[in-house]
Amino acid sequence: MLAIIIFFLGHWYLSLTFQTLYLHRYASHGQFQLSLWQDRLMHLGNLIFQGSSYLTPRGYAIMHQAHHKYADQAKDPHAPGYYTNVLSMMISTAKTFISIVDGKHELNKEFVSFSRDWPLVEKIGTSWPYRIGMGAFYFFFYYYFAPNPWWFVLLPVHFIMGPVHGSIVNWCGHKYGHRNHDLGDKSTNFIGPDIFLMGELLQNNHHARCMSPKFSERWFEIDPGYGILVTFSALSKIFGKKFEIENPVPRRPLVPDLVQERPSA
Repeated sequence: MLAIIIFFLGHWYLSLTFQTLYLHRYASHGQFQLSLWQDRLMHLGNLIFQGSSYLTPRGYAIMHQAHHKYADQAKDPHAPGYYTNVLSMMISTAKTFISIVDGKHELNKEFVSFSRDWPLVEKIGTSWPYRIGMGAFYFFFYYYFAPNPWWFVLLPVHFIMGPVHGSIVNWCGHKYGHRNHDLGDKSTNFIGPDIFLMGELLQNNHHARCMSPKFSERWFEIDPGYGILVTFSALSKIFGKKFEIENPVPRRPLVPDLVQERPSA
């Protein structure tokens, strides 16, 4: 039983780490800089730990930038207000993402990614042999270590781990919680469950300042993702490998910050 718990939590948080840092804060917003080898290393981590639910950086970035520009409007790829439940929103989002990856969606002409393309890895990660192979790996791990069949109910979460994270964030982060900023959308900060989402549920703060790598603002809001970035930045200086989060990518943000001054707590 302990092996299954460790495996599930490990997959949950490792997949989430690469989604929040690489796909979201870097590829979608360019909140910090990565060298070529750092970009490649992060991309490989994203491939491995998202596994069967691997999401391409470019596809994720395009869809996420559209979410910011059209937040909670009809053109938002995943606005909760347009769906009766989280499952229907997840299915619609998946269709949009596939269309973007295939280069057939109108959003491809409007947005780009801050990450570097890596066609070989993207081809591998989106192939059915890779997805099925990773799914088989999860299944056989449970087959050998699960104490009884009831634990197999967790397997579907492993199969679609990336979309599960995204759906929870986009559903709960636009329906429940408090707001620090009165924006033209329904974004909220849902701090309770955010212990499982590494700062991603601080949506209202993020929508107000999408170019800031730090999502927390008030004393009771915690952003573990930013803590990881600060740690990486400090270590990079020690070992002489540049990784700087204080100077975002020197390119005009595709979706500008909506708030200029930080409000008092």
